Amino acid sequence: MGEVAAEVEHVDVLVVGAGISGIDAAYHFAHEEPDKSFLVLDGLESFSGTWLMHRYPGVRSDSDLYTFGYGFKSWTGPPIATAEEIRAYLGEVIEENDLAGRIRYHHRIVSASWSGDEDRWTVTATRTDTGQTVVVSCGFLWMCQGYYRHAEGYTPEWPGMERFAGQIVHPQTWPEDLDLTDKQVLVIGSGATTATLVPAIAGDCAHVTVLQRSPTYFYAGPNSNETADMLRDLEIDETWIHEIVRRKILHDMQAVTELSFEEPEFLTDVLIDLVAQQLPEGYDVAKHFTPRYRPWRQRLAYLPDGDLFTGISSGAASMVTDEIATFTETGVRTVSGVDLDADVIVTATGFNLSVLGDIAFTIDGTELDLAQTITYRGMMFTGVPNLAWIFGYFRASWTLRADMVCALVCRILDRMDDLGAHRVTPVLRPEDAGDEVLDWIDPENFNPSYLMRSLHLMPKRLAKPEWQHSQDYWTERDLLPAADLDDGCLRFT
Repeated sequence: MGEVAAEVEHVDVLVVGAGISGIDAAYHFAHEEPDKSFLVLDGLESFSGTWLMHRYPGVRSDSDLYTFGYGFKSWTGPPIATAEEIRAYLGEVIEENDLAGRIRYHHRIVSASWSGDEDRWTVTATRTDTGQTVVVSCGFLWMCQGYYRHAEGYTPEWPGMERFAGQIVHPQTWPEDLDLTDKQVLVIGSGATTATLVPAIAGDCAHVTVLQRSPTYFYAGPNSNETADMLRDLEIDETWIHEIVRRKILHDMQAVTELSFEEPEFLTDVLIDLVAQQLPEGYDVAKHFTPRYRPWRQRLAYLPDGDLFTGISSGAASMVTDEIATFTETGVRTVSGVDLDADVIVTATGFNLSVLGDIAFTIDGTELDLAQTITYRGMMFTGVPNLAWIFGYFRASWTLRADMVCALVCRILDRMDDLGAHRVTPVLRPEDAGDEVLDWIDPENFNPSYLMRSLHLMPKRLAKPEWQHSQDYWTERDLLPAADLDDGCLRFT
C-alpha cells in the first residue's frame, strides 16, 4: 500500500465511475441538489469508461444515440456512433455543466465500509498514477461503475491453446501495435463485438473467418435517421428533433419487443428474411444466421449500412458455424474435423460481469454478500443503507434507465431531507415476507452468457415491481417516476 493521504475528505454524495452513468448522475446531482457536495472518482485516466477502455478497431455503439444519449442533451450525429464521437459528446456534457472540477481520475476504489454509528460510507482508493492511498467518506454512495470487469475479458479455456504458434487476442485488451495486414484472422464469437470488429479489419486482412458456436440475430439498416434528416431539412430546432426522433425510435422499439413475446415466429421470419436479402443468393442463412432462441432473449446486433454482410458478400469475410474441438499449432480444429488456419485468433467471447465493481464492501464490519439481498427497483438492496446502483437496460438503451434512476435517487435524497433522516435502507414489508425469492432476471426472458455465468453473484428479486429489475422500459417510464417512497419498502431513519 502506498502513502496514505493526510486527511479523510467528506462529501454528501460520492459517485463511483465517470462513464455514461456517472456523468449522468453528476449532471442530475449538480442541477437537482445544488446545496449538496459531491465528488466523482474513476479508476481510468479520463472520462467515458467503456468508450475509453475499448480500443479495438471499429469500436462503436450497438444502440442508437438518440436513446443511448441523454434526454437532456441533443444528439446530432449518426445514430450508430464511434467511440470517439461518444467521447466528444460526453466531453461536451462535462464542459457545458461545469463538471470537470468534480471528477478525479486515476482513483481505483479498493473498499467501501459503512458505519451505522456515523451514518456514512468510508471509501478507500488507490491512486493508479502515484500509488497513494486516498480515503473519502460520504453520506450516500452512488455506484455508476458499469457492469463488467475492465481488466480482462472472458476467454474460455479450450484444449490445446498453448500449442497455437500465433497470437491470441481478446478485444477488451487489444494491443495498440497489433498489425493485421495480410494476416489470416480467426474471430471466435458472433455478438456485437464481432459485428463491429470484422467490418473494420476485413479490408486489411488477407481474410477474416468468424467461427460461431450458434448464430446471433443481426439486422441491418442505414446509419442515418430519416425522420431526423427530414426535420433538419425543415430547420427544426435540434432540441425538438432529439425528442421527436427519440420518441419515434422508442415507439418502434416497443413494437418489436412486443412482437418478440406475442408473435416470436413471425418476428423471426421477418428478421431472417431481411438477412437473406443482404447476402448472395443461395447463401446458407439457415445455418449461419438463424438462431436457436426467440428474438430478444439476447440483444439484437445492429449492422449500420449492413457492413458485416458487405464483407461476407465481397469474400473478405466468411462464417463457420461449428464448435471448437482443439487449438492446433496453426489454428483451430472444429468438432466436425475442419481445420481453420490463422495467424491471429481473436476471442470475441464476451466479458466477465463485475458486481459493484469488485469492491470489498462491509456493513458495520460484516462483509456484504450481495447475492443474499433483494433488489429494490434494480437500484438498491435490502439491508444496505445509503447506496444506489445504476444498472441499465439490456434491450432498450442503457441510458434510458440511468436517466430515470438518477431522478429517483435525487427524489430519495430530497425525502431524506424532508424527514430529517440520515439513513435510507430498503426493507421487505410484512406482505413481502412469504414471497418466492427469484433470480435477478428470468433466463426465459433474457439469457446472455455473461449474465448466466455470474447470476449466482447477483441480488435476488421478488415478483413485484418494487422488488425487481424490469427490462420493460415502456412500463418503467411510468412506474419509476411515480414510485411511492412512503410505501414501506424504504426505511428512513
